[in-house]
Amino acid sequence: MNKPRVLCIICARAGSKRLKNKNLKKLFGKPLIYHTIAQAKSSKIFNKIVFSTDSIKLRKIAVNYGAEAWFIRPKKLSNDKAAKMPVIRHATLEAEKKYNYKFDYICDLDVTSPLRKINDIKNAYKKLKHSKQDMLISGNKARKNPYFNMVQKKGKNSLKLVIKPKKFYVRTQDAPVVYELNASIYFWKRDACFKQKGPFCKKTYFFEMPYNRSIDIDSLSDFKMVEFFGKKIND
Repeated sequence: MNKPRVLCIICARAGSKRLKNKNLKKLFGKPLIYHTIAQAKSSKIFNKIVFSTDSIKLRKIAVNYGAEAWFIRPKKLSNDKAAKMPVIRHATLEAEKKYNYKFDYICDLDVTSPLRKINDIKNAYKKLKHSKQDMLISGNKARKNPYFNMVQKKGKNSLKLVIKPKKFYVRTQDAPVVYELNASIYFWKRDACFKQKGPFCKKTYFFEMPYNRSIDIDSLSDFKMVEFFGKKIND
């Protein structure tokens, strides 16, 4: 039986509103995009590591660190409102056209979640490969719980729980366990990637990671937390 062909896609835009130029921001002395590219290479499970960007500067840096990047992402896939799945599909089709074969598995590693371990990537792939699921998505136990301490405003002067439970929970540990998606690791079987309509497929494997490896950088405070936890993880 032929060994599956596995594609890794790493995406990074030039623009960032909340944290300016975050994909170029230095983390432990290297641009943020470096860490995800290095993890993908070190995992040794990918046939190709392809970088998708709208920036010539980011493309050059990514190539210097060992990713393959020959196209610039179209403008319609590079604005603030662009969804991620069309970007993944576009990069997949570009890769299949260049290499002249189809991939069996597609992985998206988000550059803003650099605290994943190489074993997280390898174990996630292994889990999907040996399952009957179409997709794998990573996450961690949520620190807030919609059954207990997450509320919506109801009118001007009242609140309601996001989920109305059948009984009142007095302790968060008694409420049903919920999870946050951490935007760290996504794997798809190739056909499922092109058929997916919602945030995940119907047959999706959840890959749990600890909170200290799940921080997604969206602000300066997130970046400082990543620096703190990263030093602890690497000590």
